[in-house]
Amino acid sequence: MEVLHTETPGVPEAGEFLLVDKPLDWTSFDVVAKIRNTYKRGGLKRKVGHCGTLDPKATGLLILATGRRTKEISSLEGLDKEYLATIKLGAETPSHDVETEECRQTPVDHLSEADVRRVAASFVGPRLQQPPMHSAVWHEGRRLYEMARRGEEVKERKARPIVIHSFEVERVELPFVHCRLVVSKGAYIRVIAHELGRELGVGGYLAGLRRTAIGPYRVEDAMRVAEAMERIERQTAFDAEAGGHEE
Repeated sequence: MEVLHTETPGVPEAGEFLLVDKPLDWTSFDVVAKIRNTYKRGGLKRKVGHCGTLDPKATGLLILATGRRTKEISSLEGLDKEYLATIKLGAETPSHDVETEECRQTPVDHLSEADVRRVAASFVGPRLQQPPMHSAVWHEGRRLYEMARRGEEVKERKARPIVIHSFEVERVELPFVHCRLVVSKGAYIRVIAHELGRELGVGGYLAGLRRTAIGPYRVEDAMRVAEAMERIERQTAFDAEAGGHEE
């Protein structure tokens, strides 16, 4: 496990960056709240934020910032990100992932592995990407996902420039495609899955996602949430003895 910019014992206001492996079905805010509440139980009021949201159905690397390090979140948000993704072809979902039910089923028997690899390779490079309705993007004072859950749709969602640095198809086991992607800030992998399915003429959605890296930081070095909580409990006990507090 790895901790970035470790704070000085007895000086809790310094803060730190923590690498955490986000569990399945947790929101990024769930992890933030769990860590913040752990500090609170230890008697410390601590700011906690994260550097790049992960969807509930995704797992993997989440970098948390605490204390004064929250002011440095932007320094990590712009880093490229690496993902392992499983895309299911032959169906779509409204959310472009497994949060919603399948629709528009289409046979995929006519596709070859060469077809999939050719189209995936064509995605590499800069492109414009429209954020999905099931996303945290703001629209007129509301999150798009809040509108989507009420059955509303904003058709004119502003497309954003992204870069797909690599789109490596590791294996094809139709209807599933297992791949590794490296993308720029702001890229939605579930939109890429949806667009891959559309380009192949059969539809597709993101069936599984794990973030393996943010810039040079790897998920292999991350703590489980429980490990991070245990570490903070030890730290707050030390700080309480030292008389450290933070506003």
